[in-house]
Amino acid sequence: MTPTYAKRPLQLNDLGQLRHFLSLDGLSKELLTEILDTADSFLEVGNRSVKKVPLLRGKTVCNVFFENSTRTRTTFELAAKRLSADVITLNVSTSSTSKGETLTDTLRNLEAMAADMFVVRHADSGAAHFIAEHVSPDVAVINGGDGRHAHPTQGMLDMLTIRRHKGDFEPLSVAIVGDILHSRVARSNMLALRTLGCRDVRVIGPKTLLPVGLEQYGVRVFTDMAEGLEDVDVVIMLRLQRERMQGGLLPSEGEFYRLYGLTTQRLALARPDAIVMHPGPINRGVEIESAVADGAQSVILNQVTYGIAIRMAVLSMAMSGQTAQRQLLAEEQK
Repeated sequence: MTPTYAKRPLQLNDLGQLRHFLSLDGLSKELLTEILDTADSFLEVGNRSVKKVPLLRGKTVCNVFFENSTRTRTTFELAAKRLSADVITLNVSTSSTSKGETLTDTLRNLEAMAADMFVVRHADSGAAHFIAEHVSPDVAVINGGDGRHAHPTQGMLDMLTIRRHKGDFEPLSVAIVGDILHSRVARSNMLALRTLGCRDVRVIGPKTLLPVGLEQYGVRVFTDMAEGLEDVDVVIMLRLQRERMQGGLLPSEGEFYRLYGLTTQRLALARPDAIVMHPGPINRGVEIESAVADGAQSVILNQVTYGIAIRMAVLSMAMSGQTAQRQLLAEEQK
């Protein structure tokens, strides 16, 4: 018989601490800042001869990837191991679900392995929320990217990158460029930037790759690259997601690059000290010129480094929030 669990707040425990990490939507500036501060404290761990701290010793983190992603999977694995957790990585896309097993069946089998935390990546929007709603109360769920919906740890590693290179968010102008329609990274970044106080967030792309209702995020929308890039402090380029496109949204990759590719000439429209970011993998000559991707203003490799620290922060904070919730419930039952 499938167990059922009482409804409960998904992302936060009763003390307002992080319990699951599913989306940046609804999280406070204070909590996002706490994640950034915690990640800052973990950055030096990567410079040690022994790159470990004992915060998750004895805990098991299960990476459940229904969708492939080498970069995200690897950095979550490193983050968990640096916290001294035991790590299991399952590429479910090539195993149980391809044989007809439902998401709920897969979830119950994973719970039987007594994992303390699931890091979930799924092609369907809302999958991580579904799992968090149906999982045992003792298990934390981290969203490693779901459909077009959210990629909250990517959003936070981008925020850490910006804060470490630019400081305060409030005076910055940030441009997010490219395939906004299919990008969960763009959504997470827009939410994070506005929550952290950035007053000028711009999205730039062709009309066919701009979703309806962008204004609800408090951003300015541009279809002209030159106009959108003028005097910005940060340029976040997005991957052109051909695998998610249906129909003739673009005439060709060459045409997209001609109008929206980040070249040296276009970058000159931004502020002289502007930084260039990209969530990866980079499509050179499609979204970005190699001279820019490898240039002095690029912080793309820094993003990867900061991603490990952010994921360490989220894993440790969610586990701490789960433990605090269990203790609270135990006290109430006495």
